[in-house]
Amino acid sequence: MIKSMTAYGRGVLQTDAKDVTVEIKSVNNRFFDCNIKLPRVYSPLEEKIRSLLQSAGLSRGKVDVSVILTVKSSEGVHVMLDRAYADSYLAALRDLRDSYGLTDDISTMTVAANRDVFTSEQPTTDTEKDWEELRPVVLEAYAAFSAMREAEGGRLRADLLSKKDGVKAMAEKVKLLSEASIAGYRDRLEARLRRTLDDLDIEIDEARILTECAIFADKVAIDEELVRLDSHFSEFEAIMNSDEPVGRKLDFLLQEMNRETNTIGSKCSDADIAHIVVDMKAELEKIREQIQNIE
Repeated sequence: MIKSMTAYGRGVLQTDAKDVTVEIKSVNNRFFDCNIKLPRVYSPLEEKIRSLLQSAGLSRGKVDVSVILTVKSSEGVHVMLDRAYADSYLAALRDLRDSYGLTDDISTMTVAANRDVFTSEQPTTDTEKDWEELRPVVLEAYAAFSAMREAEGGRLRADLLSKKDGVKAMAEKVKLLSEASIAGYRDRLEARLRRTLDDLDIEIDEARILTECAIFADKVAIDEELVRLDSHFSEFEAIMNSDEPVGRKLDFLLQEMNRETNTIGSKCSDADIAHIVVDMKAELEKIREQIQNIE
């Protein structure tokens, strides 16, 4: 199944004590690059989240995971004054005031602005319990994220196959024009050789003329390139029907298709074929750009 690397998913947990929101979004990337932002209480769970996403099938893309925690209850949280630090801090402030003749505006709020005068005790965290609570939210976000990837992948698949069929149809036109063009090449070359030899009053060697015409016709023949290109079209369809990530394979295959198309263009001097080759290269470039969105 074709999957897009661009998607977004969200999962939410709401309880009397807290709200937890997990957001997963991704954009194109050649490799798997996962950036996870967690509140401090969930920081031990970073590797578990990354492993969960990889085991679910993520293999490419720049993935950003954000976990947002809103605590509704302060139960178990105790904030206390660090008296030793506060005494030292106030002494330093008074010394600053007296030494420089500053206005005495020391107040509770100005001292409290220095958060180091307080210490806090947090409830003991249980990593496994936290993971049991967070894991379903991550899975919910991933389910929405994955559904969007598959939906966008389906649209990409239809568009790519349509573009591939268009290039294949153009290749068929090139084949028909090439057959007529090569015959014309051969006839024109033979006529030119005979006329030149006759003008120079050189005896015509029929076998040599036929050989030279055959050699030239072989040089401009594009049968092999068209056969390989047709094989690439079949391989393209097979890859598109694969259940594995196919982005890299399609990228490599497009390089080969471009190579054959460029060779066809370099061999043919027929204007009609040249115009079609330009159109083929333009469509192949569109396909290549779309493939960058596929995992």
